[in-house]
Amino acid sequence: MDFKKLMNSAIASGNTRLTFHVPEDWMQGRTTYGGLTGAMCLQTAQRLAGDRAIRSAQIAFVGPVSGDVICQAVVLREGKNTVFVNVRMTGSDGVAADSIFVFGARRESALNFANLSAPEVTEPKETESYFGDRPMRPAFTHHFNMRLVAGSRPISGAAEGDISLWMRHKDDALTPDAVSVLALADAPPPAALSMLSGPARISSMTWMAEFLTDDIQTDNGWFLARHIADTSRDGYSSQSMTLWNSRREPIMIGRQTIAVFG
Repeated sequence: MDFKKLMNSAIASGNTRLTFHVPEDWMQGRTTYGGLTGAMCLQTAQRLAGDRAIRSAQIAFVGPVSGDVICQAVVLREGKNTVFVNVRMTGSDGVAADSIFVFGARRESALNFANLSAPEVTEPKETESYFGDRPMRPAFTHHFNMRLVAGSRPISGAAEGDISLWMRHKDDALTPDAVSVLALADAPPPAALSMLSGPARISSMTWMAEFLTDDIQTDNGWFLARHIADTSRDGYSSQSMTLWNSRREPIMIGRQTIAVFG
């Protein structure tokens, strides 16, 4: 099922609750792809945000997500310019995810800068596919086009975990917005996975993302991502990420904690 159709199929119960059904083709092993989990929570939170834009997302992946899930939103605090919204996702096994979203109205400021230069890379049409013709790949990845511009593929024994990719939804009906970008940003495998030389299970634990603009635009749906494994110790990896649009304008930064079983 295409991303837009999936998100539009949500069943609403008032302004605070959405019920989603996750198809098998959006799974990552025994759980739903983490970017989709975040997107479902964000779409629910937006119902309580008024006309404020998303500024920050903090998501904890508590348990497996599959089948029918319920996202319940509650306002934690609302002021003149900002609102904090908690969304808890539950499924047949109990709590699946918990999240806090911060929405804020745009306001005038004397500060206007971004020290986040994009790497020099080839354009998407000049870049080879990230997965190539590999038959073994997570089901959800078939919903994205990903092209590797720097770094190494998973389980290649690379010296460092630092990957850059062009990415886009395959769903041509999409107009980029905060929900679709949050779903896209988590698509690459963890950067540390490229440093392994043998198969290993991984599991995202937490994800923090900051939206740097409320004007989300790009050409032909393409966004440039760089994911860097900053540390990996005691079975946990911490990585940073940056997302730019096709004009190399920064859209999002984030951090993620990942459990590595191997």
